[in-house]
Amino acid sequence: MEDRITVSLLLDFYGALLTKRQRECLVLHHEDDMSLGEIAEELGISRQAVHDNMQRAMQLLEGYEDTLHMVAQYTRREAVIAEFRSELAKPILSKDRLSALVAQMEG
Repeated sequence: MEDRITVSLLLDFYGALLTKRQRECLVLHHEDDMSLGEIAEELGISRQAVHDNMQRAMQLLEGYEDTLHMVAQYTRREAVIAEFRSELAKPILSKDRLSALVAQMEG
């Protein structure tokens, strides 16, 4: 998955667990596409502080994902839903295939 999408998903699921400053730095960099220098100027902190906040935030987000797997589960569910849509678009539905997809959704 693309880095920006991954970071956005991690922020969606776990962003509330970060400090306000960590969250601000990541959002400004990954979603608003600001450079470290621009973020530093915007927040009134050093470039190094922006970098440190982002590094720590990413470590935390990745640690949360390693433990909770919420982004991975979401991604799997989205893939199964796409398969459901594909199956439903076919002129003849396969009950076995739909049952298999339901089983995947159930875990």
